[in-house]
Order: sequence, then C-alpha cells, then structure tokens
Amino acid sequence: MDTTLTLINLAGSIALLLWGVHMVQSGIQRAFGPHLRRFLGRTLRGRVPAFLAGLGVTAMLQSSTATGLMVAGFAAGGLVDLVPALAVMLGANVGTTLIVQLLSFDIGHVAPLFVLIGVILFRRSFASRTRDLGRAAIGLGLMLLALQQLLGLLVPYEDVPSLRLLMGAIVTQPVIAVIIAAAATWAAHSSVATVLLTMSLAAQGVVPPHAAFALVLGANLGTALNPLLEGAAGSDPAAKRVPVGNLLNRLVGVALGLALLYWVGPWLVTIEPDSGRLVADFHTAFNLVMAALFLPLLRPFARLLVWLLPARVVPADPSKPIYLDDAARESPAIALAGASREALRMADVLEAMLRGALDAIDQGDRRGVAATKGLDDVLDHLNRAIKVYLTELDPDSLDDDDNRRLTEILAFVTNLEHAGDIVESNLMALAAKRLKRGLAFSVEGQAEIRAMLERLAGNVHTAAAVFMTDDPRAA
Repeated sequence: MDTTLTLINLAGSIALLLWGVHMVQSGIQRAFGPHLRRFLGRTLRGRVPAFLAGLGVTAMLQSSTATGLMVAGFAAGGLVDLVPALAVMLGANVGTTLIVQLLSFDIGHVAPLFVLIGVILFRRSFASRTRDLGRAAIGLGLMLLALQQLLGLLVPYEDVPSLRLLMGAIVTQPVIAVIIAAAATWAAHSSVATVLLTMSLAAQGVVPPHAAFALVLGANLGTALNPLLEGAAGSDPAAKRVPVGNLLNRLVGVALGLALLYWVGPWLVTIEPDSGRLVADFHTAFNLVMAALFLPLLRPFARLLVWLLPARVVPADPSKPIYLDDAARESPAIALAGASREALRMADVLEAMLRGALDAIDQGDRRGVAATKGLDDVLDHLNRAIKVYLTELDPDSLDDDDNRRLTEILAFVTNLEHAGDIVESNLMALAAKRLKRGLAFSVEGQAEIRAMLERLAGNVHTAAAVFMTDDPRAA
C-alpha cells in the first residue's frame, strides 16, 4: 500500500476515534452532567465515599478532566476539604479506565447497531436527554468502527518507513514512549483515545507488551495535565492544589511503573495472553494500585500541597476573572462549572464587604470605608464578565439542565451584585456620614448592627454552599 495513503488512512481513523470519544463524552455530560455534579457535591464527606463517587461519576462522564474541574471548584470555594477532593481524583482515574475495559472485548460487530440506535434516538426524539443519549450511542459506534479500521491498517505497518521508525523508538526507549503518549493525550484531551490506540498497536503486534505499558503510563501522565492547564491557569495557587496533587500522583506512578516495567511486564503476559486485553488490564491495574497507595497517605499529602501552594492573600487584580476559560466553552458542563467558581469569588467579595462594613462602623476607619466601597467595583466587573461569558455559550449545546443551571448562575451573580450596591450605597454611606459628623452609635445599637452584619455574612456563605452543591440541605 502507498505510504502516503496509509498515513492518511491512519490519521483519518485516529480522528474518527477522537470524534467518537468526544461524542460519547459530550452526550453523557449533556444528559447527566448537572445531576452528576449535584451527586458529587453531596458525597464529598470522606476518603472512601469520595473515591467511589469519583469513580462512578467519571465512569459516566468518561472525562476525568470534567470531574477534576468540578471537584476543584468545590475545593477552591472551601466547600470541601482537600483530602476528599484528592480522593475523588483517584476514583476518577480508575473510572476513566472502564470504557477501555468494555472496548477491549471483541464487540466490533455491534458498531453499526450502536450507530443505528443512536441516529434513531437523535433524529426521532424530542426529549433533549434522549437525543443526548443518542449522540453518545453514535459516538460509541464510531469508536468501535475506528478501532476496526486501525486493526486493519496496522497490519502492514512494516511497509511504512516513517511508522516503522517511530515504533522502533518507542520499543527501545520507554521514556520516549511515555513522552509521546503524554503529549498525544494532552493534545487530544483524551487518555481513552490514546489507550485504545495503544491497544490496537499491541493487538496487531506492532509494539511489544513492555512498550505498550510505557505508552499507557504516558497516557495516564498526559491526562493529568489538562485539569491543571484548563482549570487553574493564573489563579490563586490554592486553587491548583487538586490538579497539582493529581499530577504528582501520576508522576510518582509513572516513575514506579518505569522502574518496574521489565520486571512486571513478563509476569503480566503470563496472566493475559491477549495483547489488547493486557493493555486494558494494565491501565486499570495501574490506577487501582495508585489509589491503594495514595488513599492512606492523603492527609500528609494534602498538608504537603498546602505548604507548597499557600493561598494567595491579596490577588493582584481581584476584578479580573480567573476561571472563565474560553477553551471550556466546547463543554457546557465545564464552562458552567468555571462560571460557578467565578460566582463563588463574587460571594467571597460580598462577604469581605460585609466584614469591612462591620469594621468601619466599629472602628471608624476612613481608609477602611474607602477600601470596602472599592470592592463594589470588583463585584461589578466580575458580574459583567460572567454574564458576557455565559451569553457567548452556544445555545444549541445546552440541554434543559444546562439552561436551568445557567439561569441559576445569572440570578445568583445578579443578586450578589445588587447586594454589593446596597452595602456600598447604604451601609458605607451611613458609615461615612457618621465619621464626617463625628457621631457614635449607642452600645446597644452597635451590638445590633454587628449581629446583623455577622448574620448576613453567614447567610452569604451558606448561600454559596447551596449554590455550588445545588443541594438545599447544605443550608
């Protein structure tokens, strides 16, 4: 077969695989994303429940990046402790291996059936969730078709010099294999696609087991880069603790895996003779082992992350949004999670305004009055940025639950902005007038004002918790 044609066919098959993965992820996220986010928010109470929740949510979403951004939002908002947040990521890493396990079986013959069912559901149904499930079924069928094509195209790989040269480097240099797989996973935003491609290479004998294992290690490393780069760029270092912790977990695992590769590899081959299934089993086993190693150590690990990434006391520009990622607009669940995290920043600013008003009334500090009034400008800028970001989302990509969540975010930030205006124009005006005229409240009156402001600040904190978890019981 002509070399150029072979490479084009390979690239097309890989592109089809990536698109199938994207359709499965987007379909499930649109169908169940908001419900899974609420479920996740209610189960972050301990290491083991959080691990199981992360496993289950990611098994549904098939995107550890989406799960990572959700839980990072909870942790950044102070709604969940760092330990269960890290446990969720360990579970997410296991959950994303399950679809690989499913596709490692010989079910390629049902690919047309998945596509047929998906098209019928998508074209004939008026319910948005049914259409989203149809989208996911089409994606699963496309993934199976792409894998079948790859298996056929990889048979004559010896006839393609460039491919043969690349495979030679992967076989002889495990570190290079890890780097290539990590880069491919980061670029594709999908460890599933990279591992499935590796499965195809191993099934056709293009790469031996030890090289396939190195590629799997690289895929696990690459998938940890996306939540870090997408969810915390330029933000408070404390907001990076969950994705950085997940990346460190992956780095330790890859280092151990490379060190034990030639010792464990031959033993695993004796357990599972099917090379494709062996890759899937290694992928799952690696993540289970990492979970078993890190779950008991999460508390000291969390303390290390807090020491490495202390919270930023004063942001350089508090009015600048830090969670509104343009790249996340492709996934409504991730975009809405980012907007929710930005709304939490507004709640923090309003709470700071109430505390500032309390101090200004108590202490009569003119500079404190000016600083607190300035926070209203921060609220105005963040409110405007969030609304512009949300209105630029593609309406066709939003299902009923997404639209409901979008409306909730808009209502929440609007109320926060209005509350800030009231603090700025009423409370701070009152404090400024008191200072100007040299007046003083009675002891009883000042105590009543203090109690009211403290209660309001507590209500803002509770409202933020209810808003983020979408669970009224959080109140």
